[in-house]
Amino acid sequence: MLCRSRNGPRTALAAAFATCLLAALPSVAPASSSDRVAPSAATRTVIGHSVRGRPIHAYRVGPPARRKLLVFGLIHGDESAGVPVARRLRRVRPPRGVEILLVGDLNPDGHAAGTRQNARGVDLNRNFPRRWRLMGRPFETHFSGPRPASEPETRVAMELIERVKPRVTVWYHQALRLVTKKTGGDPALERIYARAVRFPHRRLPPYPGTATSWQNRLIPGSTAFVVELPRGRLSRRGGRTHARAVLKLARTIAPPRLHQRRIPFSRKRKDDMRRYARRHYGIDDHRLTRPRVVVQHYTTTNSLSSVFNTFRPNVPDQEFGELPGTCAHFVIDRDGAIYQLVALNLMCRHTVGLNYTAIGIEHVGRSDGAVLSNRRQIRASFKLTRYLQGRFGIKTRNVIGHNENRSSPFHRERVPRFRNQTHGDFRRRSMNRYRRGLRRMPRPSSVR
Repeated sequence: MLCRSRNGPRTALAAAFATCLLAALPSVAPASSSDRVAPSAATRTVIGHSVRGRPIHAYRVGPPARRKLLVFGLIHGDESAGVPVARRLRRVRPPRGVEILLVGDLNPDGHAAGTRQNARGVDLNRNFPRRWRLMGRPFETHFSGPRPASEPETRVAMELIERVKPRVTVWYHQALRLVTKKTGGDPALERIYARAVRFPHRRLPPYPGTATSWQNRLIPGSTAFVVELPRGRLSRRGGRTHARAVLKLARTIAPPRLHQRRIPFSRKRKDDMRRYARRHYGIDDHRLTRPRVVVQHYTTTNSLSSVFNTFRPNVPDQEFGELPGTCAHFVIDRDGAIYQLVALNLMCRHTVGLNYTAIGIEHVGRSDGAVLSNRRQIRASFKLTRYLQGRFGIKTRNVIGHNENRSSPFHRERVPRFRNQTHGDFRRRSMNRYRRGLRRMPRPSSVR
């Protein structure tokens, strides 16, 4: 099925070809984080046409997913080194939960003629509405076109972006050999790509009418940036390197893989939780309705099974003799595997004073240092915590250790003998180190 879109009202185009794009591209093989060849992994459709009627193709790689990563291989006709990168990406397997969309050639007329501009002499990367201003004349280097979005190629890109709302977009250019910095999106994602390909990460002037400035303003929480490839043709090795960098971005924005190992949460346990919440917080409910805190714990054990066996029964805890039994929403094993024990709409008893508003994460280990020094475990912890922050709008300052519960602005305790109760796991010094690492991660909005 082809989506044919020539000149016409912009709103009609947006509805017609963007809906067609999503409908026309069927599901493909199951996703994984590998970049191994997957024959026939991509499905092609025509999303519009150039000035001279040449088709502009889009490819979808991976099954439909909420998180989308978009790549434009070429916007300037004489800067074609990104085209083979987009071509190589047609045959990869994205990580689970991420869909990759590829527009290898947005300017087929300029590509065929070997000119920077399209067939009307317009520099498409000066034709987007953000900070647009009239510049130059047809076929001069930076001719902006007679008005914003005057060109069909520009409108094709805009309508696709407005429809699919990609989480990350990579625009390939030449020939400065750098990754642009502070384009208005998430600088951590720019850095991840720059480090993966060993390119400088540099800031360029705020040029008028660029695709990235328009896109980053249009979609809050998205990141569009430019990769300036070297002059000339890209080597096969270079193509592999840049394709792997794109896949690294895809893995970064992919949701954490959660292994479900739920503990029983019977009606009695819910009723016990409700009575606990009424007594300690004045809340007549067992549900976690507005998480605003993430609390980090460690288990003081060496095995996941011991944690599960501790939380599974609904029995009074040894310390206070209260019901319901203690639990946490997640446990992260020492190999980095994440297990979800309790649904996120249920309160768990894991932190005095905060259970009504806190998500609890346990780490298998016997000390702060043991967890913080385990790379696989702490990477998984950062990824899960960032995901929860993005999903629920939780500030990094409200990611705390169990030992910090009393200093939380959300601490609430109606029973006097519990008001100063705390535990020794994840003291402030350790959590300051944890939060520093967390802030180096992509923004919560990037991984929500």
